[in-house]
Amino acid sequence: MKIENLIGEIQDIMNDAKVLPLTGGKAVVETEAVLDKLDELMDALPMEIRQAKNIVADRSQIISEAKREADDIIHAAEERRNAMISKSEIVRQAEAQAAAIIADANKKSAEMRKAANNYVDDIIRKTDEAITEQLNELKKTRQGIRQSQRNGN
Repeated sequence: MKIENLIGEIQDIMNDAKVLPLTGGKAVVETEAVLDKLDELMDALPMEIRQAKNIVADRSQIISEAKREADDIIHAAEERRNAMISKSEIVRQAEAQAAAIIADANKKSAEMRKAANNYVDDIIRKTDEAITEQLNELKKTRQGIRQSQRNGN
């Protein structure tokens, strides 16, 4: 991910900073380079958010496809039931089978929707955690830069 790379580059800049003697570990960094990387990082965040939105859109598509498939199964079951109309015993059997197929289709549809929701929820949760973690790292890095600037001035 671009955000992780940018954070890594900022960390490299900080690690490569020259430590000043007798300052307790304070270092001199190229402020312009760090600020440029932070600007790039801020520009990359909207891309990550767009990716998360695409995942949500995929979720909707998966649910729509599952509903369409369930509707097709239900429609096929209803057509089959209608085609089997003849003698009373055959009709009763056909209605029982159609009801069982419809119940099974509804059950499968519900399971598919639940699985799709769980899958998308897991992806969104992981994306949210990654973005939050990266944002926290960015805030820590920025706070470190500000602290080092205050201490250096």
